[in-house]
Amino acid sequence: MTAASRSGTLPTPSPARRSVDWRVRFGVLALIWGFSFVFIKVGNESFAPFQVTFGRLLFGTAVLAVAMAVKRERLPRGLRTWGHLMVAAFLLNALPFSLFAYSELTIPSTLAGICNATTPLWGMLLSLVALSEDRPTRLRAAGLGIGFMGVLTVLGAWQGFSGLDVTGTAMALLASFSYAVGWIYVRRTLAGNEASNLSLAGAQVGLATLQLAVVTPLFTTVPSSVEVLPLLSVIALGALGTGYAMLLQYGVVAEVGPTTAAMVTYFIPVIATAAGVALLGESLSWNTPVGAVIVLAGAALTQTRGPAPRTTKRPVATGGPETPPHQAPAEANAHR
Repeated sequence: MTAASRSGTLPTPSPARRSVDWRVRFGVLALIWGFSFVFIKVGNESFAPFQVTFGRLLFGTAVLAVAMAVKRERLPRGLRTWGHLMVAAFLLNALPFSLFAYSELTIPSTLAGICNATTPLWGMLLSLVALSEDRPTRLRAAGLGIGFMGVLTVLGAWQGFSGLDVTGTAMALLASFSYAVGWIYVRRTLAGNEASNLSLAGAQVGLATLQLAVVTPLFTTVPSSVEVLPLLSVIALGALGTGYAMLLQYGVVAEVGPTTAAMVTYFIPVIATAAGVALLGESLSWNTPVGAVIVLAGAALTQTRGPAPRTTKRPVATGGPETPPHQAPAEANAHR
């Protein structure tokens, strides 16, 4: 799930953290987020989509809470901050996580992973309207057009979208759109907040967990039986993909900067596609990988830097999904 972290206030990694090369941690991060779509698919075999989402948020919150306790981080202060975090939790966690889980009831995990890669395209489109410092350039506009041509290629538009589950695909694209909206909201409301990135992310994911704790019992019932593999998938989705991955990302961003760290976005759909085909036996027609390459090329062009922004506010980490979730649309991928 918008999407690399900000580096503005992140501490310099300690020598112990640097004992593992950042490239290794970068690769692990890409693998975790790429496999998240497989985890969702397998989790859906025993749990309702809302239950999958609640589980991933619960285990993700647990990992972040432990990290905050170890680092002695305090929760953010101020009702206004918590109000903004509540909205961010919905837009960047509760809503997109649920939409991806529901989408994978009817579409392959490979398609969901590729839809996730459209997040920077939505982000760039929205930022032109919502963020005055994100000025359009010809190159970025071209990237936007190329990216959406890639989406049409993935969906097989020339075939009339034959064999495509429209509802499931729309949910996956809406999830990516939600990431983009969430990033803009966070950038406009939480930039410059005094709380640390880890504190904000932990609070946000915790709030999203509470949101799902209210919604899940209203729309689901307790499963009559639970298989081991789906349960392990949900645990991995939360503990690894929503908790540990954030901690990995913090270290990578602090060491090599957000621009390099954001490149993880372009590996996620590749890994998601390979995992879906290899582990789940999902079919793959030629237009899917070709369209994915076009989407990623367009997304990369939309992230080219224009004139330096005038704002001096400190960007914020917000926590999130497969797409690197801690980056504003103009600076990140996806997150994602």
